[in-house]
Amino acid sequence: MTQTASGQTRDQRTDQGVGAGVTRPDGTLKVTGEFAYSSDLYLSGMLWGATLRSPHPSAWIRSIDIGPALAIPGVRAVLTHEDVPGARFYGLEHKDQPVLAIDQVRYQGEAVAIVAADHPETARRGAAAIVVAYEPREAVTDARRALFDPECPKVQPGGNLVRHQPVRAGNAPGAATAEVVVTGEYEVGMQDQAFLGPESGLAVPAEDGGIDLFIATQWLHVDQDQIAPCLGLPKEKVRLTLAGVGGAFGAREDLSMQIHASMLALRTGRPVKMVYGREESFFGHVHRHPARMRYEHGATREGRLVYVRAEIVLDGGAYCSSSLAVVGNAASLGVGPYEVADIAIDAYGAYTNNPPCGAMRGFGAVQACYAYESQMDKLAEACGLDPVEIRVRNAVSQGSRLATGQVIESPAPLAGMLRELAAMPLPDATPSADLRSMPGGVAQTTHGEGVRRGVGYGVGIKNICFSEGFDDYSTAKVTIELLGGEAHVRVHTAAAEVGQGLLMVQGQIARTELGVDRVTIEPADTSVGSAGSSSASRQSYVTGGAVKTASEAVRDRLDKLRAGNPGLTLEELLEAFGPVEETREYRHRPTYPMDPVTGQGDSHTQLALCVHRAVVDVDLDLGLVKVVELAAVQDVGRIINPLALEGQIHGGSAQGLGLALMEEIQMRDGKVLNPSFTDYLIPTILDMPPMRLSILENPDPDAPYGLRGAGEPPTLSSTPAIAAAVRAATGLALPRIPIRPHDIALTE
Repeated sequence: MTQTASGQTRDQRTDQGVGAGVTRPDGTLKVTGEFAYSSDLYLSGMLWGATLRSPHPSAWIRSIDIGPALAIPGVRAVLTHEDVPGARFYGLEHKDQPVLAIDQVRYQGEAVAIVAADHPETARRGAAAIVVAYEPREAVTDARRALFDPECPKVQPGGNLVRHQPVRAGNAPGAATAEVVVTGEYEVGMQDQAFLGPESGLAVPAEDGGIDLFIATQWLHVDQDQIAPCLGLPKEKVRLTLAGVGGAFGAREDLSMQIHASMLALRTGRPVKMVYGREESFFGHVHRHPARMRYEHGATREGRLVYVRAEIVLDGGAYCSSSLAVVGNAASLGVGPYEVADIAIDAYGAYTNNPPCGAMRGFGAVQACYAYESQMDKLAEACGLDPVEIRVRNAVSQGSRLATGQVIESPAPLAGMLRELAAMPLPDATPSADLRSMPGGVAQTTHGEGVRRGVGYGVGIKNICFSEGFDDYSTAKVTIELLGGEAHVRVHTAAAEVGQGLLMVQGQIARTELGVDRVTIEPADTSVGSAGSSSASRQSYVTGGAVKTASEAVRDRLDKLRAGNPGLTLEELLEAFGPVEETREYRHRPTYPMDPVTGQGDSHTQLALCVHRAVVDVDLDLGLVKVVELAAVQDVGRIINPLALEGQIHGGSAQGLGLALMEEIQMRDGKVLNPSFTDYLIPTILDMPPMRLSILENPDPDAPYGLRGAGEPPTLSSTPAIAAAVRAATGLALPRIPIRPHDIALTE
């Protein structure tokens, strides 16, 4: 045993604690294919559910005839909005989305009716047999028109504005002192989270009249909060257990089939399973907000920023989802990690008849980052400076103020990170004879003719945890007991493991604090207090903090037992006095809402930085891009697990690459043109380049172990770095992402 700084003792029996390269407890099962995902759930006698969805982005519903569906043998129930037992609307931040469409549909794919049947194909046939009389109407698909054209139809009764968040900072003369001015208009397409495991779950009716729901989600308790009123049940009768999650990235924050499966199970009295197919999944979850942005930067001839003006328009689609938070992030981080005195930002979220958009990795900050980083490259060229130098000259540091006036209180060594990145060796520029290394890859569409290399840089700053005064906390119950003659720890939280390695992190923290190797992470469910969402890079911080605090409380009790019973081993104490259990909530330091007029306020609890360098080869004739290498420097505060951390940076960079070059839900008149992995392209192992990483540890004094959320920042900075590299290779402006082949090859 060793003594802590507070004089407490703990057993030192483990090298599997914080900082160690611990193997994920679920990793082997996932690699071998033995892991049970939510789509694998099964109960004897269960029914299968299916959903009828609107083919129109905007239409009145004049009638619904369910008779033909009920006539099909094996169909056990067909439900419409008239069958919703409780509240008819739900929503993550604003309850504006109907459980089932009532008198109208507002986007293609909106749920209109649901069916339960003995077989999944029978359920799908039943849904297809329902006859709905639609009266199509004009679809509002342009977010700018939705916001600024007074003649535009209203998507929602209150109008088309979700949120307008201005940011006004400084009273410097701004434009009057600027010697160099650059402007630009930028566009970000609609990206999909593209998780591999489709929406799925199993609803089981209970003897008490309630429901037990086994579901893949990101936030069990907020699901419960939305589901229970719609079922007309008290929350304690709606019990949720996390099923195996096949990826999330924000799309599982919103409900999909939870209420529908529960309604069918309660109506039929039998378990009901629902599993979306891939095409339905594209309609069944939110996407990243597409954005159109106008920026103006003014600087001195030496490249020092003096003012920034920005207008950011985010298309939220038909319903609110998390658009309020996305707009807040885009506004508060809209100038990036740069010092500038005079700021005027206007960020808007719009309702349209496009698919609903919500959380996706880096939500709001990703879109703004692409625009302000593109502007910094323009400014560097206008000032005759290197793209790294322009960023170094304006970089924030500890003590700097953000656009919202919030002071960066923890280390923020951005200038040093940029210099370290720039000093990293570049990959060999000698052309390879291996066609797989060229643009077009294994398709062998080029042999190196017309190929040019480019190098680009990107910087991103991302808020960690929930912001703007949200009561952001997590709960953990930690128990130490004697099992088989050995000390054993159980950790119980409602935190969703969505592939990020949270099970592993909770175990590492419990081992660190209690010094016991044997740790079991119990299934996440709603029988323990909320852990919040597995989003905003917050779970290691907040649930990690809860596990740490609860473990410390257990250790304190053990120390008191030791003091009264000197000489007893841990096992002897547990045998004599039984299990020791403690439950604790953990909250980060408070945040505050942004002022609705000026945007000022300490709205974020923590900020994280990542910088990327991208090297690309571009075939100018074919418009094909090969990312040759990505290099990144990221400050993570404290490494909890080195291998998992590298995986997060690689994964975030891959999603940034996808947004830069290939990923886009293509829309025409409010309709999705490519709802499949055949036509919606995501990076594969052949698209991901080697990565050079430098991981810095500058502990945040307010965070557990000094850690800094790490999952989202790489997604921000990788995208503009790749776009900048393509610009460097082609000499083209390329104001839109993803960059498509015809943006390069068809340009005169």
